[in-house]
Amino acid sequence: MDLALLERTLADRGEPAYRARQVWEWTARGAASYEEITTLPKSLRAILATEVPFSTLEVVSEQQARDGTVKTLFRTHDGHAVEAVLMRYRDGRRSLCLSSQSGCPLTCTFCATGAMRFGRNLTASEILDQALHFRRLEKVDHAVYMGMGEPFLNYESVVASARLLPDLGITHRRTTVSTVGWMPGLRRFVDEVDAPIRLALSVHAADPTLRSQLMPVNDRYPLADVVAECLRYVELRRRKVFVEYVMLARVNDSPADARALAAVLDPRAFKVNLIPYNPTGSGIKGADPYEASSRATIERFKSVLLRAGIPATVRLTRGRDISAACGQLASERAAAYL
Repeated sequence: MDLALLERTLADRGEPAYRARQVWEWTARGAASYEEITTLPKSLRAILATEVPFSTLEVVSEQQARDGTVKTLFRTHDGHAVEAVLMRYRDGRRSLCLSSQSGCPLTCTFCATGAMRFGRNLTASEILDQALHFRRLEKVDHAVYMGMGEPFLNYESVVASARLLPDLGITHRRTTVSTVGWMPGLRRFVDEVDAPIRLALSVHAADPTLRSQLMPVNDRYPLADVVAECLRYVELRRRKVFVEYVMLARVNDSPADARALAAVLDPRAFKVNLIPYNPTGSGIKGADPYEASSRATIERFKSVLLRAGIPATVRLTRGRDISAACGQLASERAAAYL
């Protein structure tokens, strides 16, 4: 829902300011249309249905994985594709993976989104409408900005949308923004956001040459500078930074790679999430450029980190069979809309 358009429309009609709050409160609790907002006069509901679309996104398709994960493909009003994911866990958690851009311009080589043509930044309303779509299905309690796009390339919209997630039942402490280390946005996040929103950093290699091969952004913003900025976040917020590290067979998964990673991380400030690689088909003619590390290799890597005092866990893969897992958000069908 375009909240700014909603407020303007109501103000132009001389409606009291509380009407916009009524609409938002019902919407955030899972209302599926204006007709369900019974505190509004019926005539006003009809007017809003005509003048302010209830969602800024159109649902194109929806898939459910064997593990209960749901992936939805949306289309914006100007034809850009956006994918978002609802992850269901056995302990009752319901976590959302939200996109901040249609496509991504940063071309990380292990990520399917990076192989797509970049569309544009999403508005705060378009980000919120991803979350609201899933809120209509069931209650949700966690969110990660780890879908399509680099959140700090769309800083204003990401922060504006994150500030409203508590109204949907997702507290700031259960909201995480993930970055590859886009320094202008990261600095602003550290300086400006006083809410206890969590920070995650995509690293994937500690060696500068290898990291630049995997993530070209490293040439512009070297890892050492990014880590220093993350330490400033920890100092100001007293919260650890999550480090994301995708495990690529024979590329970045050796004990030496683990020791190099441990050497650049302060164990008091960082916690590592090791991510089994999910096939993306992002290579030449769709051939996958990488293979996943074996379970034994991942465990060896983890043990090196633990011996160095770095907290480390292996992320549970969700939704791989519908290309909804980490790094997979860019289906051929989504690409067709760009």
